[in-house]
Amino acid sequence: MVEIKGLEKFAPKDFVGFISSTVFLGGCNFRCPYCHNSDLVLRPQTLPTFPLESFLSFLDSRKGWLEGVCVSGGEPLLHDELETLLTLIKERDLLVKVDTNGSFPSRLESLIRKKLIDRVAMDVKAPLERYSEVTGVEVEKEDILRSIDIIKNSGLHYIFRCTVVPGLVGPEDVEKISQLIKGAEVFQLQQFVPLNPLDRDYLQKKPYSREEVQEFAKIAAPYLSEVRVEGV
Repeated sequence: MVEIKGLEKFAPKDFVGFISSTVFLGGCNFRCPYCHNSDLVLRPQTLPTFPLESFLSFLDSRKGWLEGVCVSGGEPLLHDELETLLTLIKERDLLVKVDTNGSFPSRLESLIRKKLIDRVAMDVKAPLERYSEVTGVEVEKEDILRSIDIIKNSGLHYIFRCTVVPGLVGPEDVEKISQLIKGAEVFQLQQFVPLNPLDRDYLQKKPYSREEVQEFAKIAAPYLSEVRVEGV
């Protein structure tokens, strides 16, 4: 069974509009240097595992109050056993939101088809030609394109997100990403936070100013239904 490495019992920002909790699963196939979940990504085996029975008991104790669960990571779709976890959550009449990096389109499509996901958030890390540079690994671009297409045509509420990082993801990248997901329901620009990054050099990077991020949002706006800014 998939191992839960963290539980945020009340997480209003992760599943907007619903009273929700967030579970964090360990491991990720990307190595984004600015990622602030370095232990979860690089050393999940060193983190304590939240027993499944305790998690289910928690859900049952919140029956009639809790409305949804966000499943995040790391990269949750990395886990073959994710379907079992989502099934257990759905059996309790709870909504499920999954955060993903979009590199497992077939698994994503299967879970959506089985009605185990109600909402999706996908991080679009960079323009396609810069994906490997920004994520630190070789990425199948077709997987990213396919995930975008699956999400846009899923009939579910969804959000695409991008973390803007000085020296790594700038205004030109934001425009290319906006073109890549053109017509999407929601695109959220997220401020880079120099906290516990995979690459320690990113501790010294100064985030973009509020004004700069808002300018990025103006660049994205013509291509999308709604552009949001988070963390500034």
